[in-house]
Amino acid sequence: MFTQLRRRMTERRLRPGDGSALQRFRWWQPLGRSLFHLRLPEGDHAVDVRHWRNSGSGEPTAQLYIDGRQELTSKLPAAFPVPGGTIEVAVSTFGIKRVHFVAVDGAEHVLTPDPRSAEARRARLDHRYPALSRGIGVLSVLLLLVGVGLMLLQVAEPVSRIPPIAMNLGVFASPVSLPWWLNAALTAGAALGSTERALRIRYRWWLDALGN
Repeated sequence: MFTQLRRRMTERRLRPGDGSALQRFRWWQPLGRSLFHLRLPEGDHAVDVRHWRNSGSGEPTAQLYIDGRQELTSKLPAAFPVPGGTIEVAVSTFGIKRVHFVAVDGAEHVLTPDPRSAEARRARLDHRYPALSRGIGVLSVLLLLVGVGLMLLQVAEPVSRIPPIAMNLGVFASPVSLPWWLNAALTAGAALGSTERALRIRYRWWLDALGN
């Protein structure tokens, strides 16, 4: 039931495209635009997401291009019907968290990033320097774990002051009190960690919730 409801919601977001041509990926766009390709027998399908250029409603959108022409647009999250399945697209505050082709038999795989995009550059780093890539990935997870831990501590104290909770469990006093500059540095580190994981299309709700 939940899957059917979600499918109906995404279908309502679909709008016909205007037939405009797909713009070439420019060198200054890596952090503001994501572009992915899917080659099907029926033609080249491209998904273009502009992170900082939203629709008139102020909400981010994705565009589906077929053989270089805009076919469909949708607010995010989006689900574009294509031959043999669906292209599902979702974003977080820090980038792409899902851009998968889901076949009718349930099989799915990530679309191929445009060679000039930040996602493709991160993939090339992983291919050329796997040890360095793993180290960066581990550091990203550590930064996020610290950020999530601080967020939970900051939320726990005011929640524990709610009268029914305070009467039954007592008031929680955070054991960690950080100077503002360190708190800001850790927050920035968590943002960088989320951005790095978004470039690899890695998303786990329990870890990347800060960027949801």
